[in-house]
Amino acid sequence: MVAPKPMPKAVPKPEEGWRAARLIPTTGIGGQEEQEQRATSSLLAVMQAVPQFGRAILKHINAPTGRVKTYTEIRFVDEDTKLSIPDGAIVIEWGKSRWVCLLEVKTSGAELRPDQVGRYLDLARVNEFDAVLTISNQITASPLESPVTVDPKKLRRVPLRHLSWWQVMTEARVEHKHRGVSDPDQAWVLGELIAYLDHEKAGAGGFEDMGDRWVGVRDGARAGTLRSVDAGVRDVVRRWEQFVQYLALGLSQDLGREVLPAWPRKVEPSARLELAIRSLVDDGRLTATIRIPDAAAPIDLVADFRTRFFTTSVELAAPREGRPKTRIGWILRQLKTAPDNLRVEARYPNAKEFPSETLKVAREKPDQVLYAQDLKREPRSFRLSLSRELGAKRGKGPGSFVHDSKQQTLEFYRSTVQGLRVWSAVAPKLPGRVATATDDATPTPPDFSSDNREFGQATQPAD
Repeated sequence: MVAPKPMPKAVPKPEEGWRAARLIPTTGIGGQEEQEQRATSSLLAVMQAVPQFGRAILKHINAPTGRVKTYTEIRFVDEDTKLSIPDGAIVIEWGKSRWVCLLEVKTSGAELRPDQVGRYLDLARVNEFDAVLTISNQITASPLESPVTVDPKKLRRVPLRHLSWWQVMTEARVEHKHRGVSDPDQAWVLGELIAYLDHEKAGAGGFEDMGDRWVGVRDGARAGTLRSVDAGVRDVVRRWEQFVQYLALGLSQDLGREVLPAWPRKVEPSARLELAIRSLVDDGRLTATIRIPDAAAPIDLVADFRTRFFTTSVELAAPREGRPKTRIGWILRQLKTAPDNLRVEARYPNAKEFPSETLKVAREKPDQVLYAQDLKREPRSFRLSLSRELGAKRGKGPGSFVHDSKQQTLEFYRSTVQGLRVWSAVAPKLPGRVATATDDATPTPPDFSSDNREFGQATQPAD
């Protein structure tokens, strides 16, 4: 008897376990200076190679449309033979015209220096350049706002603009994933830039944490002992604004739409900062609002250090027709995927207090959300809110303020907000046409001479 041959061992595919080749490798980055040089060169090269991405970046600094050329490490020597080396330059040409912007870049935890930025503004003015752009991990509410304070006189002739690396990453992902780059080679190049910037060694991260003073400021706000002059208060409030912008940009990356914080209108950044400091000191709260295109309502964010809760909420106008209970049923039917602990509050006109129940109770007993003193009173709006304990830790890991607040905001939008629809009235319907004996005959024009007849209703034939 012949023994059976042993089964051959499985041979893995050659590519299994192999490392994919990268256009912009992260290996070999040997320090802050090299990290900044590589990030600058990679970004500028891809802006020139992928015009669609380049335009998406340049629109934030009001740059003109034209042929883009990019350069790194531009050298200038002033009258005192002092050498200045901006990290890069962007040149746009159209016809015989030219637009030039100097670029200063920081990565990782390095922050922009006012003296350095001011010197580049002077260089741009002397050389009749058109703008100075800074890029760092510092997030601002707008490209018009800078993380550094420079002499306003330097800005009279040369505008200063700022983008965060998180904003750059947002534009790259939106163009690559949502809008699409038609040229496959350009799409691959843009994907390689995303892979590079997404790597921790690139130093182009998003929002890190609430700062070294976070714990002390948080505890002072909780105890009601915080003062506006206390160390760290101003820094924590600035980081709160950065965190809100970080949330909005993250949603933009996921949704492919421009999500923006809704800061108070016609309020200067410095005044807005003072208002937030006052709220933190007096009420122990930090607040913000995020607007998502085509969402039924903006999302309100409240970090309340007195109650130790972070709350996400939306307010939606109630229908303007139907019985009160019917209107409550309208909002409950839209909350099929919302969590049971979502709080549903019905707001009534001329009322000091509003009935509020968890979604679980409201589903089982919708009468609990009616106005108890007047069951026929019609609700004006519904407020839907989700509250959870504030993350206490620093950093971005689970249990931290940044991680837990971010996850709650994303979950709230996914489970509650994205399914909401604004109420709209049903179009009024004309009454049915009265059939007559002349339907099969040649139609005659309606008689509009009588004022006692409903518009559009066929005239009754004479007996």
